[in-house]
Amino acid sequence: MRRENRLDARARELCLAAGGEPEARIPNPAKPDKTMPAWTAFRDAARAEMNEAASLSLRASLGPQPAAYQDAPLLVLGEHETSTIEQMRSCMMVGQVVGAALCADGHLGYAQPVGAAIAYEGQISVSGVGFDIGCGNLAVKLDTRRADIAGREAAILADIRAHISFGVGRANAERAEHPVLDDEDAWRAAGRQSYRQKAAAQLGTVGSGNHYVDLMEDEAGHVWIGVHFGSRGLGHTTATQFLKLAGGQEGMHVPPTVLDENSDLGAQYIAAMELSGRYAHAGREWVVERVRQIIGGTVQDSIHNHHNYAWREEHGGRPLWVVRKGCTPAFPGQRGFVGGSMGDDAVILQGIDSPTSAASLYSTIHGAGRVFGRREAMRRFSRAQMDAWLQERGVLLSGGDLDESPMAYRRLPEVLAHHAGTVRVLHRLRPFVVAMAGDGEYDPFKD
Repeated sequence: MRRENRLDARARELCLAAGGEPEARIPNPAKPDKTMPAWTAFRDAARAEMNEAASLSLRASLGPQPAAYQDAPLLVLGEHETSTIEQMRSCMMVGQVVGAALCADGHLGYAQPVGAAIAYEGQISVSGVGFDIGCGNLAVKLDTRRADIAGREAAILADIRAHISFGVGRANAERAEHPVLDDEDAWRAAGRQSYRQKAAAQLGTVGSGNHYVDLMEDEAGHVWIGVHFGSRGLGHTTATQFLKLAGGQEGMHVPPTVLDENSDLGAQYIAAMELSGRYAHAGREWVVERVRQIIGGTVQDSIHNHHNYAWREEHGGRPLWVVRKGCTPAFPGQRGFVGGSMGDDAVILQGIDSPTSAASLYSTIHGAGRVFGRREAMRRFSRAQMDAWLQERGVLLSGGDLDESPMAYRRLPEVLAHHAGTVRVLHRLRPFVVAMAGDGEYDPFKD
């Protein structure tokens, strides 16, 4: 029998307080042909209660913040659980924070919510950038049309699986070459020479979790290749190393680890972050080009963005470090590629200028945002439900599991609606081929 955890125990208490019988069987709303214990209906409420309590406890334990940086403005776009907003406010109580924004796809993250942008004066947050440094999206438009490859989709998907490496700590099946691997000065400044050989072997691998290779069709029938992944083991080990060197903590309800940009450790971290970002860019470019070779055609357009990174920017006439975790830069005229889920449309969007745009630090969503955590999605949904969803949408899937099912995510148009006046949608891209890591392929480097 599974050992009961604190969450389950609290859910039982809430069920009793509501006048219910915890072990009574009730209909399962996600699986109409099955029932579930009544107490499990209180699991979400118990989780929200415990997360909120942890955030409040963290805030109470934080030391004093310099007066000049107290009560920095926070823009909240969309609807969020109280615990997510409390986590955001806790982040803003540490360091020289000038302003922050929480995007509509936001949810709890490690030390800083996913979907959050925080601007620091003279400082950078290792926790805010996170473990998957430089994670981001790349989309390229081909002159190839969907009609040109009709009937070849399954064969193309099989070739993608044969030539692109998915899953845990994989070495690339084909050695990828890129100038970033040969930049001696960059590796030395970052202090990451010891990982260089592994990084070379992993360049161009996709990983697992919500990382993917998609083929999509735009309104005019053109094929787009879209990919989402980051700096793999290089970024993960970099973040782990600097958290340790700075005396920081790993975990969700912990204070962010903030470094002064002019300190020796801060300067080295910035060099390591920039190296990881270049590496992530190179990996995504290699994968897209390899997929293009499989499909054929030439590239007509390309949109490439990080969404786990820190940028040196000017806001309100002040030079600042803007740390974006799970959100995309969207300055006026700047384009971004934002995925939905394996069964929903993606978009190419463009930033526009407005007071809300400025208050958001010119940041926007990086995806639809999770409604259910990975474990909860696995418990709540069935493979048959996911397969039916994908079949209705005409999506051919290889890999993936219930933790990444479309039902576990918000709907992208609803999320984008909360950012009206800050971005415009240029293209809607419908996925028809999706490749992800398979069931059971654990990956410690996913975001």
